[in-house]
Amino acid sequence: MSISHLEDQLQPLRQALNKHKLYSVLTNIEDVKLFMEQHVFAVWDFMSLLKALQNKLTTTTLPWVPVVNPSTARFINEIVLGEESDINELGEAKSHFEMYLEAMQQIEANTDQIHHLISYLQQGFSINEALNKIELNPETLEFVLFTFKIIETNQVHKIAAAFTFGREDVIPDMFFQIINQSKADQNTFSKLTYYLNRHIELDGDEHGPLSLKMIEELCGNDTIKWNEVLEVSKQALQYRIALWDGIYKLITVNLAIEA
Repeated sequence: MSISHLEDQLQPLRQALNKHKLYSVLTNIEDVKLFMEQHVFAVWDFMSLLKALQNKLTTTTLPWVPVVNPSTARFINEIVLGEESDINELGEAKSHFEMYLEAMQQIEANTDQIHHLISYLQQGFSINEALNKIELNPETLEFVLFTFKIIETNQVHKIAAAFTFGREDVIPDMFFQIINQSKADQNTFSKLTYYLNRHIELDGDEHGPLSLKMIEELCGNDTIKWNEVLEVSKQALQYRIALWDGIYKLITVNLAIEA
């Protein structure tokens, strides 16, 4: 199997994501608020996927020993640098998660749920316990649970599959659709626009191609691993589409109430 074969197999799901009806209903600031209040959980749990890869592909324990593949380690560390300490529109060092929270605050979106989740985790609750303490939209909950289910397999090629084909490889196309199809005034949510454009720039030009190379190196000539990567990638895209379905329902229900 090869990357091109994987991409061919995943193309229908990617097309479904790129043409999702959610993008067309982001017509005003209230719609964008509802979107961000759910999507923030995908922004947050992405970091756990990334950190799981960093733990597997770089040395994060003491005493330090050389890694098996320095080029893959460099790639992961570069992404961690960008995600944990990128530069915001004011030239300040910020994580992408912090940028997203600031973008939510700019439009007065509700950040209570994500802050409560983080607070419970800081208090020592497990991810499942913390999620049970907040009332998440079902599709959002299932999305996050899938992320941690893959992390808990402890199999680096599966984690890399969810990361690459469920996140890095689809982010530029997906965010491009959000920016282009949103009818809301983008000056009103300038911080979100900066965040989205930053991801399009990083993931399309740098991170995406490197993540594909990582998959090739992790799978090598192992047919079982390639097949497992394909299966996890399909699931990751299906859960992303379901997340979008859930947000679409929230927005359309809100529109019906307002009418």
